[in-house]
Amino acid sequence: MDESRARARLEAERATVLARLAALTGDYDSVVAASLDTNADDEHDPEGATIAFERSQIGALVAQAREHLAEVDRAVSRLDDATYGTCERCGDPIPAGRLEARPTARRCVACASLP
Repeated sequence: MDESRARARLEAERATVLARLAALTGDYDSVVAASLDTNADDEHDPEGATIAFERSQIGALVAQAREHLAEVDRAVSRLDDATYGTCERCGDPIPAGRLEARPTARRCVACASLP
């Protein structure tokens, strides 16, 4: 994959992740706002456990989105350093198909399957 195409793909990926992060943050804020009007005792309030679960689940999705955003930023840095598309473990080129499917890939297929 050439540099301009890779950069465009990463920019699109970044925009998608930012939109997802904004939506999740809005969902989280809605759950927190809804819980302000309920009993704060998660143990005895029938809705408390559900609200706590939703808050926890959305929080985990926000953390995943932030980590993915960091992966995209690291991939852009590799583009800037001219190391994008090179396996960080063995130094071989990462196949274009893998980069197309997973633009943040840091390892070739063989090395990705290793611990």
